[in-house]
Amino acid sequence: MYTKSLLVLMLISMFSFAQKPLQQNATGSICGKVMDATNAELLPFVTISLFKDSALVSNTTTDIAGLYCFKNLEAGTYKLIFAYVGYKKTEVKNVKVAEGKSVSLSTKIGTESLALEEVQVVTNTTKTEKNKAYGKKDYCMKSIAIAGCVSPNSMNYNTEEYSKIDDNEFKEAVKEPLSTFSIDVDKASYSNVRRFITQGSLPPADAVRVEEMINYFDYNYPQPKGNDPFSITTEFTECPWNPAHNLVHIGMQSKEIKMDNMPANNLVFLLDVSGSMNSADKLPLLKSGLNLLVDQMRPQDKVAIVVYAGAAGVVLPPTAGNEKAKIYEALEKLEAGGSTAGGEGILLAYKTAKENFVSSANNRVILATDGDFNVGVSSNGELTRLIEKERESGIFLTVLGFGTGNYKDSKMEQLADKGNGNYAYIDNILEAKKVLVKEMGGTLLTVAKDVKLQVEFNPTKVKAYRLVGYENRLLNNEDFNDDKKDAGELGSGHTVTAIYEIIPAGSSELVASVDPLKYQQTTPTSDSKSNEVMTIKFRYKEPKEAVSKLMTHIVTDKKSLFALSSENCKFSCAVAQFGMVLRESKFKGESTFKSALILAKASKGKDDEGYRSEFIRLIEMAELLKK
Repeated sequence: MYTKSLLVLMLISMFSFAQKPLQQNATGSICGKVMDATNAELLPFVTISLFKDSALVSNTTTDIAGLYCFKNLEAGTYKLIFAYVGYKKTEVKNVKVAEGKSVSLSTKIGTESLALEEVQVVTNTTKTEKNKAYGKKDYCMKSIAIAGCVSPNSMNYNTEEYSKIDDNEFKEAVKEPLSTFSIDVDKASYSNVRRFITQGSLPPADAVRVEEMINYFDYNYPQPKGNDPFSITTEFTECPWNPAHNLVHIGMQSKEIKMDNMPANNLVFLLDVSGSMNSADKLPLLKSGLNLLVDQMRPQDKVAIVVYAGAAGVVLPPTAGNEKAKIYEALEKLEAGGSTAGGEGILLAYKTAKENFVSSANNRVILATDGDFNVGVSSNGELTRLIEKERESGIFLTVLGFGTGNYKDSKMEQLADKGNGNYAYIDNILEAKKVLVKEMGGTLLTVAKDVKLQVEFNPTKVKAYRLVGYENRLLNNEDFNDDKKDAGELGSGHTVTAIYEIIPAGSSELVASVDPLKYQQTTPTSDSKSNEVMTIKFRYKEPKEAVSKLMTHIVTDKKSLFALSSENCKFSCAVAQFGMVLRESKFKGESTFKSALILAKASKGKDDEGYRSEFIRLIEMAELLKK
């Protein structure tokens, strides 16, 4: 079933790792697989660090088949360190690479645990007694199924932060006919959820943002025609998780601009090098990911590097994209240590970007961090106001999140939302390649900013409606026509999907409502007798303009059977079901892991990169964890 997609992922993993410029004699390779020592199960997303003479050469991770490969290595003796949450860090020393030869390794890594009886005894003791009993050893948590054992400190001091999400409720169309929201092209929630599941636990509900889960995947919407920067596709069909309801599927496809036709990129890398970034899944992965981006840069592109820990500083002035060795060297020298003056770093990065601003270029700050700001300006409110002020300079923002344990998702999501930007979570080198290479145009080049949608429902066709996801992107109705109100940015080649669940007019289903109004009439107009279900209005601005443009699209009452709906609609609904089940949403209806799995398999379609196959595997893993 997975043969084709696994082959693709194997090839990707062989070529996607970052390393220094090649030497003439760099001809050897080390490839292999990583397995659980207990059951020989192949382990995905294991972090592997490669050393030569005590110096770090490269980092990579295993793909979903547990395979990895380091290629183009100098002849010599190497050491590999395998790190995986819940498992003992494992070293393989004295791996000898000869010119033109490939070394094949099969490595087993095991968990480090105490006996279950010991855990049960210690659980009933005081905190002081626990620390004395455990010492420096790891222990097992019964609630963790696959991740195995974790450090007592990682349990007691897990400070990951997520904004609270309350699912959108059903609204009566006759009393609240308008629904207004900002688009969201962020994809961080999906890769973060994947991190939880592959490490052996279900994610907290507030880590699951359904719209980001859906928008992680590409959909086959048509390219725009004419002068507008995006196309609009809609479908009116049955709701697969509630047979008594209908569903409206809205798809947007932005104009794809080829790399050769992109304007120059004028980038400032703003990198967190504080002590909290000192782990394999943080600074080393960050450097490897940015090396992949530097690989793609052209002579007309420029990169500056600003770092922050206890203080902020410029470690690389603006440097042309063809001076790759100089950029690689600056990245390689970075080491983690100290506290986290994130606010100071942001100010310096924008100052650097403004001093080197090029009006015809794509001017952007790329912030890479775990979000753990603890010196100076650090509160969400202060940082948000700082970013809102800086976005007026015409400089866009990309936020890349890394790490686990103290990850501040809520902070980074707000920074990207308020800073004319996008937000991705990098959990492995393949995700770095997806965000910074495959989707570089969408990540770096904005084709439309402040993109808003406003839907007006016809009460003769719609009794009530509910927007699936986008809880953090809702706008007041009057914000739609206010060009000063910030909204989402649409990058080159991006697709955006939104789903409305609809209770049809005439349904006897009860919906939460208020008493009839005494001083206002809510009777339908003559236009409501038409065959229109809804009117969708879109507002957007050109990237360098301050005045918005309006587009309008009408959905008519031509409902199709869900079985006849498009592959786009079916697969996005599978992802929506998965997200609602993970969130244990009261609106999930008949959704289960099994129903999402069946629908995802039936609508997988063309999957050259293997992302949809990986999604199917995640559902299967989540179902096992739930059991």
